[in-house]
Amino acid sequence: MMHMQTGVSSRVLAHVSENVRRFRLAADLSQAALADRSGISRRTVVKLEAGEANISLTGLDHLADALGVTFIDLVAAPAAPRSDISEIVWRGAGPGSMATLLASVPASTDAQLWAWALEPGDRYDAEPDPVGWSELILVSEGSLRIEHESGVSEMQTGEHFAFPTSQHYSYVNTGDRLALFTRVVVR
Repeated sequence: MMHMQTGVSSRVLAHVSENVRRFRLAADLSQAALADRSGISRRTVVKLEAGEANISLTGLDHLADALGVTFIDLVAAPAAPRSDISEIVWRGAGPGSMATLLASVPASTDAQLWAWALEPGDRYDAEPDPVGWSELILVSEGSLRIEHESGVSEMQTGEHFAFPTSQHYSYVNTGDRLALFTRVVVR
């Protein structure tokens, strides 16, 4: 299970805490009802609202669906313009491995622009998204391997790859220097 791992910005955790509570109350849901709707444990919902828990990015998607809002609505500051979110929402094992949600624009539901960095040897393992979701990846520095159910894609600086994310997939830096890439998520 992928997590908003250690070192995640306390700012993002504060946004998630505030936003989950605000949207839950607006929907007139108890914490237990939100847990039932989302498939996330009640304990996790309680800890999230208290700003004391980490959750997977997929878990945040489940909470957003259960609340009738978007992933962006949960992780961004309530007053932040969607064209300039700039929040670190994932950190890997290496100190330079991170994912920054840069912006979001409307699509059929949502489109997200991310800046990613992976230290050598680090990886990000993703759970499948619902059918209809896709990603566009552009490597700006280093090399990146994307392992997915339909194969493996190796990319170098300047190369790109597009794929449906309704499958298990991973980003892996098998190189010897930092990998920087841009990720666009569309649903």
